[in-house]
Amino acid sequence: MAIAHYDLFVIGTGNAGKHVAYDAVEAGLNVAIADNREFGGTCANRGCDPKKVLVGLTEIIEHSQNLKGKGIKELPEVSWSDLMEFKKTFTGAVPFTTEEKLKDQGITLYHQSPKFLDENTLSVEGKTVTADKIVIATGNTALNLNIPGDELALISDDFLELEALPESIIFIGAGYIGMEFAHIAARCGVDVTVVDVNARILSNFDEDLALQLQKKSEELGIKFLFNAEAKAIEKLRKNYRLTVDHNGNSEELKAELIFNTAGRVPAVDELDLEKGNVAFSKKGVAVNSYMQSTTNPIVYACGDVSDTSNLPLTPVAHQEAYYVSKNILNGNTAEVNVPATPSAVFTIPQLASVGLTEQEAQKQGYDFIVKTASVEDWYNAKRLNETHYAYKTLIDKKTGQLLGAHLLGSEAAETINLFMMAMHSKLEVNTIKGMVFSYPSWANDIKSML
Repeated sequence: MAIAHYDLFVIGTGNAGKHVAYDAVEAGLNVAIADNREFGGTCANRGCDPKKVLVGLTEIIEHSQNLKGKGIKELPEVSWSDLMEFKKTFTGAVPFTTEEKLKDQGITLYHQSPKFLDENTLSVEGKTVTADKIVIATGNTALNLNIPGDELALISDDFLELEALPESIIFIGAGYIGMEFAHIAARCGVDVTVVDVNARILSNFDEDLALQLQKKSEELGIKFLFNAEAKAIEKLRKNYRLTVDHNGNSEELKAELIFNTAGRVPAVDELDLEKGNVAFSKKGVAVNSYMQSTTNPIVYACGDVSDTSNLPLTPVAHQEAYYVSKNILNGNTAEVNVPATPSAVFTIPQLASVGLTEQEAQKQGYDFIVKTASVEDWYNAKRLNETHYAYKTLIDKKTGQLLGAHLLGSEAAETINLFMMAMHSKLEVNTIKGMVFSYPSWANDIKSML
């Protein structure tokens, strides 16, 4: 049997992989693409999109509770099964439509994770294929806890497919995935406990605002156990038992379900990268400024699987894919440049951030002004009877420009984009304050935050 050869072979069908594949086909290249899971990637199938559908219900619950007695007489009744059916209207057709669009473009599809045989040769579906260029865009996967019984812990994929909610859940990890799911579950009546090795939630976000979100979470009924390392999981008759090392002492927690939300790592285990002379670490595939492998020049990587300083977010993966396409098609002519990128935690209230934290600004030697306050008495929070609304902005004394912005509020994920645009455009604070925004709007509040 003849060995199939392609101008480009893409591994991964998420936003990054599809983007490169479509660009290559448009340029006239012969392209193949492979995935070991349903086509369409994490975000559309089992990540950002379905998660936000679930968050939408909890936003209604929160607003209803805040306005009970202020226009709301009865709180809405939750039907988890109906919500999951609604979620499927967003995810159900993704694999099929993704495959059909790829086929329509003349791209050859493989339904397995390829393995490198040498620098330009792959084994996939029992076939041997070669390629002039190979793109790795496999994203991230759940971090293995590496403890006895870790196979008993569910992951984020499972949460998004729950047919019914249990009475109690333990989340191992207080990062953005753990916190978002904890808020969803708690607002739907689940007894929630979150365990983390750190001393607080969301260690990558501004500490002051994260602690305010932590307080709100506790008001919601979520229990936290910090400085606690998971040691073992056991199955009991009804529940599961989690043993943790808490400040040097062994403690036990029980719940009907336990979820591993301790983090995500690059999905490279199935690729046999060593045989392809593709250097990698626990942070991902080692790449240069062109998103090209540092050890195998025909290989490029983009998205969460690549080892860069960029945030592991869907829009960033798409941005990196843009540069990979240019460099594959035109030679290495475009060094990757990802501007200040906003990130958001879709709890209620939302926590959002762009740019530097105080600690990062200090470490980099900036002379800057910090403006921060809790502003529940501002109109936008008061009209919804919200109890947590806060901000922190960092302003460079030398340039008058923003170094960073951090928001806690029900529309923080939207409002943070205005700060991003200001930073990207290098607008001075006085320029922003001189603008006229619609009123009353959340966007108008940013002038009072500067």
